[in-house]
Amino acid sequence: MKNILLGIFLFAILSCGGNNDVADTPATAPVTQQVQKPKQQVKRQQAPAQSGPYKAKNEGWLTNMEEAYALSKKSGKPIMANFTGSDWCGWCKKLDRSVFHQPGFEKWAEDNVILLEVDFPKRFRLPQDVAAQNNTLKQAFAVRGFPSIWVFDAEKDANGSYNFKKLGKTGYTKTLAEFQTNVGNFIAKR
Repeated sequence: MKNILLGIFLFAILSCGGNNDVADTPATAPVTQQVQKPKQQVKRQQAPAQSGPYKAKNEGWLTNMEEAYALSKKSGKPIMANFTGSDWCGWCKKLDRSVFHQPGFEKWAEDNVILLEVDFPKRFRLPQDVAAQNNTLKQAFAVRGFPSIWVFDAEKDANGSYNFKKLGKTGYTKTLAEFQTNVGNFIAKR
């Protein structure tokens, strides 16, 4: 058995070019040598911090959960969180144009919800406290893609931790009317 394995091994070596004598190379064959370039390490540049105090991309939106919670308690309105990649997500930008920047959205939102922007930008850095808050909210709502719009009520327990009553979730919506209907249905569940 050992002899058979040894024979197979030797056959494999010889048939795979185990003999590299120059005499086996035809005289007309060009001699080439491939030189591999050393791989360059690509350093990812860290996105610059946003200058000035951090504000939401869209006017009228809050960026602080504590603020949104306080206004929600005071007004009795649910919070509507827009999980977005404001500076890179194409569908998020489309949603901004098709819904959030349409005439009538601002008045509808003022009457129905507290607006919270939960952003995950790539071209600038969020302040550390906002980034930590946004990551916590992303995990709490199991957000896997952008845009994700969650409508919810929040309560605080004795330890100051939030408990969320999730009313509903939507994503990109083509029109303001469709968006208002979807979110209106979530609010009606309260």
